[in-house]
Amino acid sequence: MGIILTTSRSFSDGDIDLVARATDAGHEIVRGPAHHELQTLAPLLEAADAWIAGTGPITGAHLDAAPDLKIIARYGVGTEAVDLDAAEARGILVTNTPGANADAVADHAVGLMLSTLRCIPDGDRRVRDGDWSVRRGRELGAATVGIVGFGRIGQGVARRLSGFGPRVLAADPFLPADRIRELGAEPVELDELFRSADLITLHAPGGQQLVAGALLDSIRRGTIIVNTARPDLVDEREVAHALRDGILAGYAADTLDGDTAASASPLLAPELADRVIVTPHLGAQTTQAVDNMGSMSLDDVIAVLEGGEPAFPVSRKAAS
Repeated sequence: MGIILTTSRSFSDGDIDLVARATDAGHEIVRGPAHHELQTLAPLLEAADAWIAGTGPITGAHLDAAPDLKIIARYGVGTEAVDLDAAEARGILVTNTPGANADAVADHAVGLMLSTLRCIPDGDRRVRDGDWSVRRGRELGAATVGIVGFGRIGQGVARRLSGFGPRVLAADPFLPADRIRELGAEPVELDELFRSADLITLHAPGGQQLVAGALLDSIRRGTIIVNTARPDLVDEREVAHALRDGILAGYAADTLDGDTAASASPLLAPELADRVIVTPHLGAQTTQAVDNMGSMSLDDVIAVLEGGEPAFPVSRKAAS
């Protein structure tokens, strides 16, 4: 029997009973805190054979506390919170769940586009205050939409946009232009996308800052930016300044810098409430995505504990 530590809040919280699946395979699920605070986790890590991990940090010190750990299954796609070098040095496999939440996040991105273009949250707030005056919005089909990062989620956004009929641009240094065209978008360089788009949606990996400096200065007046990817893609102070100056007409995000300390974000200033929409990192939180992420991570864990190979290994080279 293997001890499987899980620190993802939503593991087995969908329609599929993954705890029962693990039990049927002869393993025990043990729950731990999502924040990954080492002092709290250390006793659990000491007994763990596998770790289904959420978004909290996983450091060399965490791995030192887990002498029997064979696999870290990231419940999601990003692995930037995992010290991959430390895992590799200890012979611990790392996996993730590519594509498991792509449809959920693509849905959410389009929902944020429509909410921002049509001022939906602001309209709801004003009606509740007795104000039935109308703010005129814009139609998605009349816009030029720029997709930054054209992987699974970006491609899913493009498919959904096809029903609305906007012009769709895509910038992705890893995809050939012909492939981008096949997938329903016009290939452009990043600087051209920022200059040409009325609405920019971010689906690039973290570890880089895109919405800042010269690129932000180059956008059209009245542009809207949607970020369902990573907070570090955006300089929040510069974005808040652009909103106040009317350079940006709106900003919608599923994450802010610091997340749990998001009250300090300049984008949550009361005077920007009519132009900023923020959701609490719920883009991937659908029943279907939760089942997908849980099933893929658990299947890889069971495979490794039974002496097999995981379906979705992450190499340090590919992640960097």
